[in-house]
Amino acid sequence: MSAIDDLRQTVARLRAPDGCPWDREQTHQTLARCLIDECSELLETIDRLDLPHMREELGDVLVQVVFHAQLAAERGDFDFDDVAREINEKLVRRHPHVFGPGRLNSSAEVLVQWDAIKRTERQAAGKSEATVFKPMPPQLPALMYAEAVWKQVGKKRLDVAGQVDGAEIRRLGADLTEEALGRRLFELAVAAQSKGLDPEGALRRETSRVMREAETAWRAANPPPS
Repeated sequence: MSAIDDLRQTVARLRAPDGCPWDREQTHQTLARCLIDECSELLETIDRLDLPHMREELGDVLVQVVFHAQLAAERGDFDFDDVAREINEKLVRRHPHVFGPGRLNSSAEVLVQWDAIKRTERQAAGKSEATVFKPMPPQLPALMYAEAVWKQVGKKRLDVAGQVDGAEIRRLGADLTEEALGRRLFELAVAAQSKGLDPEGALRRETSRVMREAETAWRAANPPPS
């Protein structure tokens, strides 16, 4: 029996009527915080390139996936095999340049094809493009939220000239290094704290403003057919 099968049996045993009282009480909702905590600890080992502890933390994240799949299996919703099968099929479907006859030569080409395949999948499922920007998790940290929005601005070539100072961005990024970026972000966080300001909220609100204005401008330039 494989190690993953051993793990699945262990989690099922913990959830059994005579299993662990704590594990038996858990739900998808109560485990959500555990997943966040375990992912955060994994990210810390990745930042440090601490491979022995990374292996351990990957296991802690994996058990969260197995636990959620066990909860779903108990309800008859789906099981771990369904989860693995669906993601495997998605990976194969979205990499025709690897598993099919076509070939791509750059990461940029892969990303363009990936987005095209996703659009085709949404259309086949009857899902319309309700907004210019794809929905993002509300729990996403503000910096990641800003990066995700800006990535979509670039991919869709949205006009943000009136919302973002491109010249200032180019000036700031001219000689920017990761070390200098970290120092500047830390200094901004400290300055915000000394003034009683919320940098996380401020960045989230500004990103949302840019997104709203860009979407408004796009809709004005692309009215629906009458």
